[in-house]
Amino acid sequence: MNKLFKNPLLLGITVLLNVLLISGVTPAQGSEISENKIEESQENVTPNTEKFSPLEQIVEYAEPLNPTTEISDNTNNIEQVTSVSQLRDVQPTDWAFQALQSLVERYGCIEGYPDRTYRGNRAMTRYEFAAGLNSCLDRIQELIAALPQGISKEDLEKLRRLQEEFASELANLRGRVDALEARVNKVESQQFSTTTKLNVEVITYISDAFGERADDVNQTTFGHRTRLDFNTSFTGKDRLRTRLQATNLRLIDTGAIYGGNLGPDTAGQTGESRFVPSSLSGNNEITINQLQYRFPVGDRLTVYLDAANIDPSFITDTITPFIDTATAALSNFGQVNPVYFPIGNQAGIGANFLITKGLSLDFAYFGEGGTPNFPGNKQGWFNGGYSAWAQLVYSGEKLKFGLLYLNSYSPEFGVDTLAGSNAAKVIGAGPVIGNNYGFQANYRFSPAFELGGWVGYTAARSRGIKGDASILNYAVTLAFPDLGKKGNYGGFVFGMQPKLIDTSNAAFAAAIGLPDGRRSDRDTGFHIEAFYRIQLNDFISITPGVLWLTAPNHDARNPDAIIGVIRTSFVF
Repeated sequence: MNKLFKNPLLLGITVLLNVLLISGVTPAQGSEISENKIEESQENVTPNTEKFSPLEQIVEYAEPLNPTTEISDNTNNIEQVTSVSQLRDVQPTDWAFQALQSLVERYGCIEGYPDRTYRGNRAMTRYEFAAGLNSCLDRIQELIAALPQGISKEDLEKLRRLQEEFASELANLRGRVDALEARVNKVESQQFSTTTKLNVEVITYISDAFGERADDVNQTTFGHRTRLDFNTSFTGKDRLRTRLQATNLRLIDTGAIYGGNLGPDTAGQTGESRFVPSSLSGNNEITINQLQYRFPVGDRLTVYLDAANIDPSFITDTITPFIDTATAALSNFGQVNPVYFPIGNQAGIGANFLITKGLSLDFAYFGEGGTPNFPGNKQGWFNGGYSAWAQLVYSGEKLKFGLLYLNSYSPEFGVDTLAGSNAAKVIGAGPVIGNNYGFQANYRFSPAFELGGWVGYTAARSRGIKGDASILNYAVTLAFPDLGKKGNYGGFVFGMQPKLIDTSNAAFAAAIGLPDGRRSDRDTGFHIEAFYRIQLNDFISITPGVLWLTAPNHDARNPDAIIGVIRTSFVF
């Protein structure tokens, strides 16, 4: 508009056209044109997912226009005006400008444009000025209600005069904003989710095994596990997690040939050398690894609904500081007490209940992997395998501990925790009921040192070939946060993986794979693990480490196996 008034020739043409049009158009016609223009402009508003204040919206209208284009495009649509002053910009010397500026300085009713500046030292279009006036009116209305003394009569008179002088601009501006907000609300109501966040975790393992036999049966391997987590919130307090996973990691061969379910011609496949991400190995197939919806019920209860691959660590605190599969322990056993995982779990429901500050009761019911979604005999969520558990968790400033009880039933997988000796799985004697007990604790002596550990005991009973079995495991953990450098992390695990310590009769012992005359695992093997995470930046870390397995399969006739690992993690 400034450009128009700086050109006398264009100004003369504009005035002449106004006179001609006004003389040939009745007021009713002029009103009809005005309504059509406003309706057309509202239809051309582009919906946006953000709500704009009047001041932000008017920035779009305040850009300089090409005078020639303005005249040629709108000559036939010029509206009737009541005063020539409505065609003039508001100058810093005008009364209206100075009145609004004094209100801004006194009440802070305009904070500025979206770029956080208030352009109060230059001429403004009437619509631009009206946007500022509208913001100031809204703010002063709030102050009238909040301030006991209100505002002065002089300032109220200024506001009244400003409203009268800019009544048409304010009405037009508010109409445009209302139309835009209506369209924005429609777009928002039709959106699936306003907050879906993608988290990516990629882990690669370079590993090899060394030992008298392990060296002969293993080659250097390079594998990965990749996860894509889509975390969606509908209320801001709930979370729907959909996890896609692909992996090609494989179990390292310990080279064991003696012990339960092994013989001279049998490959030494035990659960002792299993890496954390290889709990479920694959050939790079993309699967839905987790499908969980979590939501609060009141202030103390949180409910979890899971439809795929659930385990207690998704619901309760497992206490150990090594639970993170991407940045902590390298092995399945070094991560957490195995009694949390007596069978593969597929679907279930669980909850956390906060008893008081620092003390909670967590519980859940899971269906065994592969059966909850099948309606056949001895399958389904309640008639197939299951695990039902509860854990009391105490979380103090330095001390944390948990008391776990887990009852399990599996028609064919015994109490396989993906760790320990083959006999400790109690597979081969028919359906097995397991009563699993766990105690785990961790104490933070300082920000740089933590001491923890666990004990796990399982009492298993076979309903096929009748018999009872007892399985024991334990571990001591040392954690060194920020070792050597902030963000780095050192860890050490010493323990005994699940070992069959007793069976009730010879027939049952033979059925689960023990050699003739044996009623338990022959010897005791130990798990010794050390790792050091080097944090390169916020997203990338490299963790070299070593696993030393003495007497694999809990049989001293099997030579020790040493497994070297370099894990690289990308988490973003």
